[in-house]
Amino acid sequence: MIAARYRLLHLLGQGSMGTVWAAHDEVLRRQVAVKGILRPPGMPDVAADELRERTMREARAVAALSHPNLVTLYDVVQHDGDPYVVMELVPSRSLNEVLQEQGCLTEKQGAAVLDAIAAALASAHRAGITHRDVKPGNVLIADDGRVKLTDFGIARNVAEATMTARGITLGTPAYIAPEVAQGGDVSAAADRWSLGATMWAAMAGEPPYVGKNVMQTIQAVINGDVPVPAGAGRLSPVISGLMRKDPSERLSLVDVRRQVYPLLPEPGTDAFEVREAVQTPIIVRPKPKIEPDAPLADDPGPLPFMITEPFRPQRRRGRIATTFILVAALLLFVAGSGGGFALTRLAAGAALLPPTGQTMQVLPTLPTSATLQPRTELALTAIGDQGAKFRLSVDPSWSTYAEQRAADKLMPASAVVHFVSGTGAYQATVQRFPEFYPKRRISTYTASVQAQWPGRFFGGEQVRTPNLAGHQDEDSVQFVYRTVEGDDPEALRRSHFSRVLPFGNDLWVVEVVVPTEQEAQARAQLFDAIASTFAPV
Repeated sequence: MIAARYRLLHLLGQGSMGTVWAAHDEVLRRQVAVKGILRPPGMPDVAADELRERTMREARAVAALSHPNLVTLYDVVQHDGDPYVVMELVPSRSLNEVLQEQGCLTEKQGAAVLDAIAAALASAHRAGITHRDVKPGNVLIADDGRVKLTDFGIARNVAEATMTARGITLGTPAYIAPEVAQGGDVSAAADRWSLGATMWAAMAGEPPYVGKNVMQTIQAVINGDVPVPAGAGRLSPVISGLMRKDPSERLSLVDVRRQVYPLLPEPGTDAFEVREAVQTPIIVRPKPKIEPDAPLADDPGPLPFMITEPFRPQRRRGRIATTFILVAALLLFVAGSGGGFALTRLAAGAALLPPTGQTMQVLPTLPTSATLQPRTELALTAIGDQGAKFRLSVDPSWSTYAEQRAADKLMPASAVVHFVSGTGAYQATVQRFPEFYPKRRISTYTASVQAQWPGRFFGGEQVRTPNLAGHQDEDSVQFVYRTVEGDDPEALRRSHFSRVLPFGNDLWVVEVVVPTEQEAQARAQLFDAIASTFAPV
């Protein structure tokens, strides 16, 4: 429960800026979306406090906006010191997802999106609010066909707190205006450029500027020619009019809507296929219902069964007789249950007793090295950072997700890429600590790991392992440690195979985690097979 009012139901999405849940407003009894704003990794407490206050202040200003093409912001609250934004819940796909599904928009779809977002921006600009991050990911195509613009003034505060402090321009590089890319102020004209770039991507199926990295893309935005819209048809002059290098020459939003109007779908028709809405079941805790007292009937009628004989008190048995009966009953129970157990096992062709030490836990079958396939992933340690790529071979059915971990007293901020089996029994992780050297040593890392498992860390003996190519401050090591997840006798016991690899100023850690019961088999079959394929790219 957030702020004693918003009950979280399920996760909708998660990104570098925050996490969004579907929730239920217990006061107004309606579905809402709740977005928790993430504190950027490594941010000092003072900066985090400033970010929190600014987010709360600007979110309240955005909440004053009301327009059918804007996702309405209902509330902004604090929970455990962190800001949460409560918004209209719109069952939808982002424009980015639509483009991934169908490639690009039709002319009528493009006209509908362009008109709707232009109307939304015009409403915000009249209130003195700029968006700063118009892009396909922030345009929603609702399941009922409506088009809405989201993330006004919220995510940008987090981005400002990290990116601008590092000298990196605010916004998504492929869609930012040239003057913003050069460090200039963000204005309503910059939003219009971003709208044009978003529509360029919507009609062409790819962004107008694509570089090998962030800085290369920004250089193309600043110094490159504005590309001619591809596949835009009659929308081409409108998109080109929005994407003028000189902000004063860009089309106004009024002119955009005027030129797009003849291309809009006929009234009563939908540019996008209406999708069947999936209603999220809301479980509302009802108030206890207290029935009014009712008088008992004079004659309740016949009982549902007949007592054939009146109850007679039995003669009390002696102490010896009672003891004999109890012993006999116990013997009959043991014989019956034991005989049933034996009969069942014999009928199944099994031994009467299980082998000594046999565990009753059924563990999944370990993947084999023959099933491993190489993947290339990006270990991104901070917003706006280019990160570092690596290659690792894992089972193709394993799912992948990434996380950013904040710095602590011992270790710097890091990026972790997880590869998890379908059952969750097996996991491989690659963790990158940038700028680990020369201030820290591998012993710092191992101390940090032990600190995460107070009283539940066992093992950890280190052996040398081959170094990665390149200059190293110290030799690579490999070790195994075991953890117990909880105090319960049935607590999960896991074995962690870790390979710790210095590489330049960075430290990479490749780890495979398995049930301890399969440790011996997993060492060769999983850890050696997977860890040996790791390589920075």
